[in-house]
Amino acid sequence: MDAARSPRHEALVSPPPPLAADPVPGDAPPAARRVSLSESYRSIAVPRGGHFWRRMAAFSGPGYLVAVGYMDPGNWATDIAGGSAFGYRLLSVILLSNLMAMLLQALAARLGIVAGLDLAQACRARYSRPVTIALWVLCEIAIIACDLAEVLGTAIALQLLFGLPLLAGVVLTALDVLLILMLQRRGFRLLEAFIIALLVVIAACFAYELAIARPGIAGVIAGLVPTSAIVTDPAMLYIAIGILGATVMPHNLYLHSSIVQTRSFDTDDAGKSEAIRFATIDSSVALMLALFINGAILVLAASTFHVAGRTDVAEIDQAYQLLSPMLGVGAASIVFAVALLASGQNSTITGTLAGQIVAEGFLDWQIPAWLRRMITRLLAIVPAVIVVGARGERGATELLVASQVVLSLQLPFAVVPLIVATSDRALMGRFANPAWLKATAWGVAAVIIGLNATLLIGFL
Repeated sequence: MDAARSPRHEALVSPPPPLAADPVPGDAPPAARRVSLSESYRSIAVPRGGHFWRRMAAFSGPGYLVAVGYMDPGNWATDIAGGSAFGYRLLSVILLSNLMAMLLQALAARLGIVAGLDLAQACRARYSRPVTIALWVLCEIAIIACDLAEVLGTAIALQLLFGLPLLAGVVLTALDVLLILMLQRRGFRLLEAFIIALLVVIAACFAYELAIARPGIAGVIAGLVPTSAIVTDPAMLYIAIGILGATVMPHNLYLHSSIVQTRSFDTDDAGKSEAIRFATIDSSVALMLALFINGAILVLAASTFHVAGRTDVAEIDQAYQLLSPMLGVGAASIVFAVALLASGQNSTITGTLAGQIVAEGFLDWQIPAWLRRMITRLLAIVPAVIVVGARGERGATELLVASQVVLSLQLPFAVVPLIVATSDRALMGRFANPAWLKATAWGVAAVIIGLNATLLIGFL
């Protein structure tokens, strides 16, 4: 990763020139600067002074867009498989993954706020052209894997709720791009409000499911403590790494470092320090919601299927069909499918936004937003159509789990550049990672790389 820096490194990574003391929301960025999502750059006003909660409200939003990726349909597949096969034992993996995510997302927000660069731009500035291209290709693979999970999750939800054939549902997801464009054209704040509304729907659905499932509290608490079996049992390790890949999403690091720049905060040191604090609170609170939802999916599978001896439940549609009869509540399956549909729609928005940010950041590739998002969606639809056409519903679930393992394998190639960039004092100034934060971040990277190496060795 520590390749030779490109000749334009100094021009891009030096701290951006200060903006006017009171920039007007929606003003175009200075011509000398390249910015992410230029149509939304500094478009949301942050009040100068005033009550803490008023300023916190202005910064709230990007964290929830990021949290969406931590509860997408890929999570459902891995959490259901883990809960039904191993009970509550993989809850510890969800908890640890979420704590890692909180740290990494805080670093991503710090990079965007202080340097005025998203992670893709920082990589393009720091590394040689071949390394930059390699990182871009790996990131695109991760985005396609993520979008694949969203396509399949939405298609499965449409089939469960409306009886739409799975193949038709996959093709229909191409229209999601139009929804994204319509929302973003009406303002980034509306996009955030739509995301948060769907998150509330998902959380309410799972609160209802847990209330009727009545999981054992002692088992849940015990499941939060890691066991050595997670590493020594190959089947459990495969699901654990799938959960890690579904929870700590590489494209979210690129996304977060960009969308924090939609806030029109003061660009002096005091303003940046405050922006970092509020952005970290925003993402940490949002990720606590993601922790609840991910844990709820696994706990629901464990308390409904595993305790009844149904350790073979690994498919979303299978879980849908069994929930109502096993819980004795007719609405259980419908509520489950509604939450899945909301999850798929939410994840679609953030995945395609990340695709735009990555293309612009790594390649300085400026093409119409609708075309970039349609390309991203088609690259996910094609393999989904092939697999669903050849193997049907079982193939769809297998592809969902495999897509999350692909995400996990790509994760180090986003995490390492992020830690390197945010530890660079020339880029970050006094906001560079202090020693304790740097050591913790590299520890997280070591865990991720170690788990991936264990998985690859197991395959070999």
